[in-house]
Amino acid sequence: MTTHILVTGSSRGIGKAIIDRLKGDGVRIVGHRSGNGDDDSIAADLAETGAPRRLWDEALARLEGRIDVLINNAGIFEAAALEAPDAAWSDSWAKTMQINLTASAELCRMAVLQFRKIGGGRIINIASRAAYRGDSPSHWHYAASKAGMIGMTKTIARGYAAENILAFAICPGFTMTGMAEDYLASRGGDKLLADIPLGRVASPEEVAEAAYFLAVNAPPSMTGSIIDINGASYVR
Repeated sequence: MTTHILVTGSSRGIGKAIIDRLKGDGVRIVGHRSGNGDDDSIAADLAETGAPRRLWDEALARLEGRIDVLINNAGIFEAAALEAPDAAWSDSWAKTMQINLTASAELCRMAVLQFRKIGGGRIINIASRAAYRGDSPSHWHYAASKAGMIGMTKTIARGYAAENILAFAICPGFTMTGMAEDYLASRGGDKLLADIPLGRVASPEEVAEAAYFLAVNAPPSMTGSIIDINGASYVR
């Protein structure tokens, strides 16, 4: 049977690599982008109320009423300086939590409800090393959002495994995407690379390979697993 997959944040970086890796025989896949674009992915601004529902419903329509795998990859990485005005700091928190965590949670909820009807399914949440290690002083909210994603993934795994609903997360460290390139440049790339025993940041294709395994080949007993891809820069 063909596997139907929805991937959020698929216009570039890790999301695009995941789409490219999953395309092939036995898979139908729908991507998502936050704004306008030339591809056939679904446009939805996950900062807006109701956007996750609109995205889910359109993806279902394109995939003949069935989604077997949800991959939550969409996210933002924006600084919120400690010294910023109160309103700006709080607004940064609200936006980051909405896009990185709440929208993902809404999509997970929709997935679980649908998976119950079709006999199961898989959720893969792209979190971050920051969920465990923390992040820079200007990125409390990013680390908190990704830690929340890990807690949510484990809760789904424990709560619904008996219904063949499986949940996994991937925690990349620095990955050579547009966001990481900007961050490396702003923080001094050589210093950050010195903190990675492997000596380089991960590629989007490496993260995509893990996502492919979890979506297609991971045994059910792996549900609840968190996969680290960080060059041994943080070992749990």
